[in-house]
Order: sequence, then C-alpha cells, then structure tokens
Amino acid sequence: MPIIPVEWLAPLMFAVLLLFMVSGFPVAFALAANGLLFGYIAIEQGLMSVALLQALPDRIFGIMSNETLLAIPFFTFMGLVLERSGMAEDLLETIGQLFGRVRGGLAYAVILVGALLAATTGVVAASVISMGLISLPIMLKYGYSQSVSTGVIAASGTLAQIIPPSLVLIVMADQLGVSVGAMYQGALIPALLLVLFYIAYVFVITWFQKNALPALPPEACYIGQSNSGMRILKAVVFVLMPPLALVFLVLGTIFLGIATPTEGGAMGAVGALLIAASKKRLTLDLLKQSIDSTTKLSCFVLFILIGSTVFGLTFRAVEGDLWVEQLMGDLPGGELGFLIAVQILIFVLGFFLDFFEIAFIVIPLLVPVADKLGVDLVWFGVMIAMNMQTSFLTPPFGFSLFYLKSVTPKVVKTIEIYKGSLPFIALQLLMVVLIFAFPQLVSQEEKVKYQDSPLQLDLPPQNYGGESDPAGQQPFVPSFSE
Repeated sequence: MPIIPVEWLAPLMFAVLLLFMVSGFPVAFALAANGLLFGYIAIEQGLMSVALLQALPDRIFGIMSNETLLAIPFFTFMGLVLERSGMAEDLLETIGQLFGRVRGGLAYAVILVGALLAATTGVVAASVISMGLISLPIMLKYGYSQSVSTGVIAASGTLAQIIPPSLVLIVMADQLGVSVGAMYQGALIPALLLVLFYIAYVFVITWFQKNALPALPPEACYIGQSNSGMRILKAVVFVLMPPLALVFLVLGTIFLGIATPTEGGAMGAVGALLIAASKKRLTLDLLKQSIDSTTKLSCFVLFILIGSTVFGLTFRAVEGDLWVEQLMGDLPGGELGFLIAVQILIFVLGFFLDFFEIAFIVIPLLVPVADKLGVDLVWFGVMIAMNMQTSFLTPPFGFSLFYLKSVTPKVVKTIEIYKGSLPFIALQLLMVVLIFAFPQLVSQEEKVKYQDSPLQLDLPPQNYGGESDPAGQQPFVPSFSE
C-alpha cells in the first residue's frame, strides 16, 4: 500500500472521524472503526506492532471495572426515579405557591426547582423537559412573557451540567485524572453564583418590565387563606425536605470523605426509592422505565469510551498526541493563549457534539498540554463544564433549546425561545470569565501565574514496536523543556 507520511496520519484520523460523524454514523462505532482502520495502516507502515492491539481486551476490561464511572448508573437511576415519581410537579407547585404573590414568582420557582432537580437528577434533558411540560403552560396562562419564560426554563435546566452530582463532572473527573469529590467541591461555588445571577436577572426584569412577569392572582394562591399555614408547613415537610435531605446526604458524605462518589450514588438510589415509596408512587412500571433508561445511558457511555480507547491507542501510535501538543504549544501567549483557544474550541464543539463525545474524544488530548503548563486540572475542568453549559443554550444549535421546543405549545415560536436564552447566555459567559479571572472560586490553592512564553517540545524519535523496533520496546515518554 502507498506510504503515508507519519506527520499526515494524525490530521487524517481527525478528518476521517469528522467525515464519519457528519455522515450520521454512530460516534462509538465511528471512533472504533477509525482507530482500527488507521491501526492497520500504522502496522503496514511499521509504526506500531500488532501486539499493541492485542492489549485492547485488557483496556476494555479496565474500563468496565472503573469504579469512578460506576457512579454514573447510580446517579442516573436516582434522578430518573425522582423525576418519574412526580418530584418536579410537587416542587414547582410548592415553591410556586411560596413565591406566587410576588412579581416573577413562578420564574423564581423555576430557577430554584431547576437547581434542586440538577442536584438530584443530574441530567439536562430530564430537567428541561419536566419543567417545560409542567411550568410553561402555567406561566403563559398567567400572562408571563413567552421569551422570558422559555429562557428561564431552558437556562435552569442546563444547571444539571454544573451542579453536583452532575454526570458531566463525574466523567470530567475521570478523564482529567482528578477525584470526583474535588470536582464537585470546585463546581459548587460557581454553580450557586450562577443561580444567584439568574435570580438577580429575574428581579431586574420585574423591576423594569412589570407586566412581563406578573404576580399570581389571589384566587390562584392558597397563601392567605384560613388554613394556609398548615398547608405550607405540610408542603415544606413532605415536599421540600425529602429531596433536600437526599442531596445533603449524598453530597455531604462525599465532601466529608465518608463515602466515595460511587457509594454516595448508591445511597442516593436507595434514598430515591424510599422517597418514591413514601409517596406511594413506586410502581413496577416506574422501576422498569427507570432501569431501562439507566441501562441505555450507561451502555451509551460505555460504548463511546470503548470506541475512544481504540481511537486513542492508534492516535498515540501515529504520534497524534505529540501533534496536538505541538499545535497547542505553537499558540501565542503560552498558557493564556492555550486556555482561550480551548474555551473557543469547546464552545464551538458544544453546538454539534454531546458532552460525552467531547469528554472522551477531545479532553484526553488537551490534558497533557494543560498538565505541562501547570494548569489546575480541577479549575480547568469546571471552566470547560461551564463553557459547555453555555454552548448547549446558544441558538440555533443549543441542545437545551431543542429539548424545550419539543414540549412547548404551538403558540410559542422558536424565535421567542432564542430571544429568551440570550440574557442567560450572557450571564453564563460572565460566569466563565469570572472563573477564568478568579480561580479561587474553584480552588483554594494559589494559581500559577500565566506563562506567556511559547511551549517548546523536545521530541526524541518514537516507534511502537514496529519493524524498526523488533524488540517491541515500550513507547517512550516525551521530555519537555521551556
């Protein structure tokens, strides 16, 4: 077969992968097929040995025995049980009554419920669809602005990206090689600040556009009625306390080091079953739906991870990791230039790729460069997660907007959803800038100052046990100098 220069192979792998994905081929199989195709080419050209591919079964077994990723099905199951047992409806009803007599009360309720759903479900689609189905018709019924209502719902649903126990943060921690607990702690303050920004924006709207978010009429609220005190107390005890207690149980044990994220997820799953049973909503149909959805998502993640492992093995064999490091190292501005370029890249990819695809394909290629530059990986991961949350909300390709559009009444036009999302995009971008400018929001450690000198790489000759290396020596570890 014709010889392809080794420096062309890595760019070609990326180009072929994009071709596969644009053609609609499933990402997991596109990754694996691409890796095997270029693995064959690399073997034929003597760049790697067949023995390297024989290690794939061991790598796949290592993926399946990864205890960190075991937290994904537990947290997914917990969120699905709570969501399907009607927790969103109960929370929106209760918090809506508490804030209903205030201008913008339903919008405040949606934001707070979005934060609570994010802390229990951890899935963007579930949060957006639940709140879109339940709260949007009520908001429109009482004269709320279409654009503001849809913007609040879409933005509040994306909080599941950044509020622990987010599945995004679990996968990010695994790919960055940091603990899930550290990632959760790092994301907590930025997530809470973002919720406060949303609430402040709604307050500003109610101040300057009094008719955009009116208060509920007295007949729609039971507060002020003769027995309202007992009804509120009952709602707080039986509706608000159980999910809050579950959140504190799961996250508290993880933050205090009492339980690992996997153990915390298992406790959360059991707690969700108990809450559903206490409300007499735990049925065989609910269990079946929750287990089916959990299995599908877990298999989706597993297959993408296996495919990315095959892709990554060949990509490193054809010196793709060094190509990426050289590409990023040649950027002007050193660390600052690298960080800005990464944020732009992630933002654009977020329009077209699901988070799991970005995490398993792109993040592993960026980690070595970030680590070499001395970037705090927890800070780096939280900033990427917040950035992806922004891109998922940005028209016209934002996933959150598509989820919401699928459940909105026909009277709501797509342009209104786009208009409503713009102020929240600005708030999320502001949060990304604040994280970038004030790393202490994520990490208490003193951050290393930006290096403004370009990254220099000293690359010794490399092979992977091909024809030029009959002894099948281990792959070299590149040395770096600045």
